[in-house]
Order: sequence, then C-alpha cells, then structure tokens
Amino acid sequence: MNRRTFSLVAGALAGLGLTATIAVAQQPQFFRIGTGGTSGTYYPIGGLIANAISNPPGSRSCEEGGSCGYPGLIATALSANGSVANVNAIAGGTLESGFSQSDVATWAQTGTGIWEDQEPVEKLRAIANLYPETIHLVASADSGIDSVDDLRGKRVSLDEPGSGTLVDARIILDAYGLSESDVDAQFLKPDQAAERMRDGAMDAFFFVGGFPAGAIAELASQEDIVLVPISGDEASGITDEYTFFAQNTVPGGTYEGVEDDVQTLSVGAQWITSADQPDDLIYGITKALWNDNTRQLLDAGHQKGKEITAETALNGVGIPLHPGAERFYREAGLLNE
Repeated sequence: MNRRTFSLVAGALAGLGLTATIAVAQQPQFFRIGTGGTSGTYYPIGGLIANAISNPPGSRSCEEGGSCGYPGLIATALSANGSVANVNAIAGGTLESGFSQSDVATWAQTGTGIWEDQEPVEKLRAIANLYPETIHLVASADSGIDSVDDLRGKRVSLDEPGSGTLVDARIILDAYGLSESDVDAQFLKPDQAAERMRDGAMDAFFFVGGFPAGAIAELASQEDIVLVPISGDEASGITDEYTFFAQNTVPGGTYEGVEDDVQTLSVGAQWITSADQPDDLIYGITKALWNDNTRQLLDAGHQKGKEITAETALNGVGIPLHPGAERFYREAGLLNE
C-alpha cells in the first residue's frame, strides 16, 4: 500500500469513527404517551405534549430558538382505548406513559374501586394533572331523553371496555337507580356511537373528555342533539361518595344547537407513568411541559390547552408523584412539605 492510499484509508476510517461517535452521542430515546380515540380530547392534547417534550437528535437547542424538549427524546402520542387500557399498558411495560382519569388512576394504584379484585398497580406515578374532563351524556333530540331517568329502555352506549367513561357511566346509572340491564347497553367509541345516532340506531351515549369534543361537535353540526344534565341530589351524592368528581358546567353555545348552560360532573385528566422510568428523564419531561414555549403550543393548539397550567398541575392527584416530577415541582415552589 503506497503512502497516498494509506492516507485515504486512514482518513476514511477516521471519518467512520467520528460518524459512529456522533451516532452514539445522538442516540434517540423514544417515549410513548397512550391517549384515547382520535375523536376525543386525549389524542390532540397528547400530540401537543409529545411535540413539546421532544427534542430529536440534531435539533437546535432551546436557547438557539429550537425545541425546548428533553435532549434526544422523540415522544409520540398513540391512539388507545383510554384510561384503564393506558394504566394496564404502563403496568405491562408496553407504554412509558399515558393519560388517565383521576378516578381510574387512584383506584388502580390503591387496588380499590374497580381494581378491588385485581393486583394494584403500585408503581403507578403521576407527572401532572392536566385539565377537567367533562362527563357528556348526549341524546338525540328525537329520543325524548331529557334526564338520566329517561335512559330506561333506551339504546345507550357506555363507551368501550377499557375506558374510564364506562366506569363513570356505571356510577352515574347506579346513582339514578339504574343498571346496565335497565338500558339497551352498547359499548362503542364516541365516534361510532355518534355515527349510529346519525343513522337513527342510537338514542344516547356517554363520553368523558374535555369540551368541545370533536365527535360531539361534528354530530351537533349535522343532527339535533340534547346534552343531558347530571345534576341535583343524585349528582351531589356522587361527589360526596367519590371525591375525585366535581361539579362542572358546559357553557351554552359549546355545541351547535345547545344554547343553555348544562350542569354536569367532571374528573381530572392526568398524565401518569411508572416509577421505573428514570428520574432524570421524568424531571426533564416535566420541566419541558411547563416552559414558556409549551405554554404557547397549548394555548394555540386546543381549547382545553388553555386550562393546562402549572398552578393546577397537582390538583386532585390521588397517587404518588414520580420522583422526577416531584423534584421539579419542589424546585418551582409548587410543592411544599
């Protein structure tokens, strides 16, 4: 081998070594967020948050006007079956994180309520409370349904198995002296239930999520609907027994044709993970969630995004905080002893 050839080979090897070093230094880390159906609120909010906390290898730094996410992180929002399914996926290690209703997360971590006959998910941890999820009970205007009592004998979708909506629908029916056997119970996603209602094959359906919900807004633009109130002594009984429920109001005009305010209930939408996730990672993700750039994304991206604030991040959290998240909130002065 002559000197020129040797120099070329050595240079090529050096270049390959440098490339390998860069590749190792910028090895991406993937982080999944389990959400809900694409027609609900979890999915678009999950997309906003995934974008906010991501900072893929090679991205400009936050200080240089680039992403303010966790360095090397590629986060994705995955459509899923909702709260119960997300908890199970986190417990099984097939999701790094997910969204859950506050009631479902609390029951799962403590082995109470709907988890009473199952192993508690003791390693379930909270990153943040996000926004109130409103319990919608949507009825066709032609169904004659004006109250929960009117559901008796009607075709009612309680949402699909694995969803937090199904859990809450059962609680509400019970509070009004009804059970699944008193209605023609069906178990469909909100967009499927709305499609059935358009076809005249569904009288009412439950949906728990931030308003305005896409499936309901689309339905209301095409059909006359009624948003059924969940109020009175029955609702008060629910909030007394289950402290994670709160009174809530859907303002008139939120959905086309529903001009008056409607009283109902809500639960908190929370971002949860496992205690097995690294402390530094969750600290960095939590920090990215509450920076000024994320604030702009949330405010512009969805109506519910405006309600996701650091000041309410710990409201209604009934499970332990992940140590990484706890560290951030203490440093930010949002968590006291």
